[in-house]
Amino acid sequence: MRLLPLIVLSALLFAPLAHAQDKVFDSHVHLWNGETSLREYQQQLKSAGRSSGDGLAAMWFGGPNQALVGDPDRIRVGNDSVVALAKQHPELLPIATVHPYDGDAALTELARVAKLGVKVLKIHPHTQRFDPDDARVLTLVKRAGELNVIVLMDNANILPGDSEKLFNLALKASKTKFIFAHIGGLNFRFWNILALARTAEGLFGDNIYFDISATSVIVAGSPIADEFVWTLRNVGIDHLLLGSDFPQLTLPQTLAALDRLKLTDEEKAKIRYGNARRLFGLP
Repeated sequence: MRLLPLIVLSALLFAPLAHAQDKVFDSHVHLWNGETSLREYQQQLKSAGRSSGDGLAAMWFGGPNQALVGDPDRIRVGNDSVVALAKQHPELLPIATVHPYDGDAALTELARVAKLGVKVLKIHPHTQRFDPDDARVLTLVKRAGELNVIVLMDNANILPGDSEKLFNLALKASKTKFIFAHIGGLNFRFWNILALARTAEGLFGDNIYFDISATSVIVAGSPIADEFVWTLRNVGIDHLLLGSDFPQLTLPQTLAALDRLKLTDEEKAKIRYGNARRLFGLP
């Protein structure tokens, strides 16, 4: 849950010995230094007794790599770098970024990376310094939906009104699929509103997904763990993704936290891998 721009890595991995039969899709890993960071991620898995699986998805920006407004040429180079990395590593699924305030340049870049096979666009209101209420953001995310590109956005509630703004954005762009990272942080309670939204005919397009990175580690074993599980079920188990938030946290830590939550084995299996497979169209 870093305050710097994120690099997002989604990894298909065999689970630890406790779940030797299960695959895991890690939907939130920061690769600040490209291939070097990828090797570091793989090494921490090896040190924890895990072996690499057969799929990863990565975003280039984060840490020292800022994707700020007014520099679309640099953003394009960054997107090309992660697409090129995916060509070198066939197991990689690239994730791109743009800045919504770049207007037509952002829309052009979105269309370009979509043609290159990019399935997910990451934008970050806090680190990229934009307001989700801005009309340019709505234009961008609607276009992403038209191109069948999923929009991943930070939802750690670093900014005032974070969850409320994202909820209303998803309502306005009902044909676009969203992943809200960290499921609202410790303000996860807000998202119980989805249980009510689904009862309002014609209001909610059921287009919101969440990764539970970082928040699950903080909450597991805490006095509010049962309430967190209640929230996960209210938003819908089928709409949840596992994420480690590496290097701030590790995948073994995240899996241990998931195991501590009072979910059924079937629910945990969906969160570890099944939901990601369906959402991202994994083979």
